[in-house]
Amino acid sequence: MSAAGVARVAVVGTGVIGISWAAHFLARGLDVVATDPSPGAEERLRAEVAAIWPGLTPVEGASPERLAFTPDPALAVADADFVQENGPEREDVKHELFAVLDEAARPDVVLASSSSGLLPSVIARGCPAHPERVVIGHPFNPPHVIPLVEVVPGEKTVEEVVDRALAFYAAVGKKPIRLRQELPGHVANRLQAALWQEAYSLVERGVATVADIDTAISQGPGLRWAVLGPFANQHLSGGPGGIAHVLEHLGPPTERWWRDLGQVTLTPELVAALVEGVDAELDGVDPTELAARRDAVLRTLLDTKARTELP
Repeated sequence: MSAAGVARVAVVGTGVIGISWAAHFLARGLDVVATDPSPGAEERLRAEVAAIWPGLTPVEGASPERLAFTPDPALAVADADFVQENGPEREDVKHELFAVLDEAARPDVVLASSSSGLLPSVIARGCPAHPERVVIGHPFNPPHVIPLVEVVPGEKTVEEVVDRALAFYAAVGKKPIRLRQELPGHVANRLQAALWQEAYSLVERGVATVADIDTAISQGPGLRWAVLGPFANQHLSGGPGGIAHVLEHLGPPTERWWRDLGQVTLTPELVAALVEGVDAELDGVDPTELAARRDAVLRTLLDTKARTELP
């Protein structure tokens, strides 16, 4: 079994994201070889994949038994058809790691990084032989649940590699988007950061509590955003006139709101207030159990979206 010509995936780095990727690839019927130098990494990986597995919908032939492990990244990628790297968000670490991957992987194999913010052109500096096969393949956490993958080419990435990465992610059930420009944080994290900036500012100014702001999003616009994106939702808000009507009538006041948005610095005092607010909001709630319930709701939502053929 293969996905867009990929039968064996190397998962490099088995932290939270790497473990989630490994479980997802296995559930799609692929062979996975994982690598991580941390002590006890293999035991943690296999235990976490086993814990995730009951919540997945594996294709025929999929099995966690198709997971292999080696602490040697060169050995892990030697026979891989696709590489998903998930190492620390540090340029020096990426360069050292990608030098190994570049030398050991077949020249035709895509080297995709899960980096949430680093630029692909920067990462590709660690690949002196084949920088043209480096892309960002940034998932949204957790990758075994959330469909989004942001594919970002670097200045030396060839178009064929972008196309192959997009085809592979789509074949394993993801919803990939392609960025036309490198930006720190890509698209989704920049949009999140914009919301966080104002949310943090509202807390700092004493406008609302952490819990109230969470409620404002989760019981308000967040419900619509989980169904359709901001532009499509805005279009539907305009009635027969659509987004053109919204921009004509609400554009000027929106511009005034933009000018009034807060600018914040994560001072120790603000960090303490945010932590205290979350602790108060989740008092007595086990975060692991809460995440499991969140993921169950997400799966139900995704199933419903698929049945109703929403974009």
